[in-house]
Amino acid sequence: MKILLTGGAGFIGSHLGERLLKDGYSVVCLDNFDDFYDPTVKRDNISSSLENPQYELVEGDIRDENLLIRTFEKTPFDVVIHLAARAGVRPSIANPSLYASVNVDGTIKLLETMRRFPIKKFIFGSSSSVYGNNSKIPFSESDPVDHPISPYAATKRAGELLCYTYHQLYHIPTACVRFFTVYGSRQRPEMAIHKFTELMHRDKEISMYGDGTTKRDYTYIDDIIDGIMGIFNSDFSFEIINLGESQTVELKRLIQLIEHHLGKRAKIKLLPPQPGDVNITYADISKAREKFGYSPNTPIEKGIALFVEWFKNQHASARG
Repeated sequence: MKILLTGGAGFIGSHLGERLLKDGYSVVCLDNFDDFYDPTVKRDNISSSLENPQYELVEGDIRDENLLIRTFEKTPFDVVIHLAARAGVRPSIANPSLYASVNVDGTIKLLETMRRFPIKKFIFGSSSSVYGNNSKIPFSESDPVDHPISPYAATKRAGELLCYTYHQLYHIPTACVRFFTVYGSRQRPEMAIHKFTELMHRDKEISMYGDGTTKRDYTYIDDIIDGIMGIFNSDFSFEIINLGESQTVELKRLIQLIEHHLGKRAKIKLLPPQPGDVNITYADISKAREKFGYSPNTPIEKGIALFVEWFKNQHASARG
């Protein structure tokens, strides 16, 4: 079975590519190595996968229609997993046009290409940000998601709607997966856990927006990959699925956990809440459990310990 994995050199994508190879699948990674963060990090992410003869890298942009057509003509894909996106809530406020171009137009171009070929399944990487400041918790897939509070969230919801439209028109079995604050080895450097750990390691000040009582449903990367594979190995027509830990952690508690495992005290700079940031994310994962056998088993205490261990090893290797 052959898989097209867009955004396959990123944080989640590189882990998923390794898992697909381990399970015996052939993987074509499509990634443009944009400069949202250092492209060499993404190249390092897939360095071991590139040694596998069942893995192929195609460098390019999902907005390039000719590249997409050539890629699909060359390889008869069974499944497409679409993780390529411009990421980040706060940067999307500064550059909404770019986010619309990559996340919406890029998804349309991929869907338009897919409909010409016999694809068995399509998995789209969405985000918990689509829930906005939902007053009902935990967040369920059946909740209204009509009030995104950042351009990034709006583009992800638009992507889900496009996926549904193409499913209805062309009968492509489609699953939209809403990820809840994924962390772990290879996490993007601008995300809170990685950024805080890096700054604390260097005895630099960290910025805490608000009073530290905002809550997130932090989900460890291994649990996310298990969740995606559960969906991948199942039959579906059209589904929207939450993948989270289904536990909430206050920002203050998160900082304390990093302090403990890093052995450093945080120097905290208090700042006003940021536009676009939601107050809480909290996944109802009952659907993922019942339909796809999803069962996260990495509580935040264990996950932060694993992340800090990876972080220390990375810095030791760099010094070496």
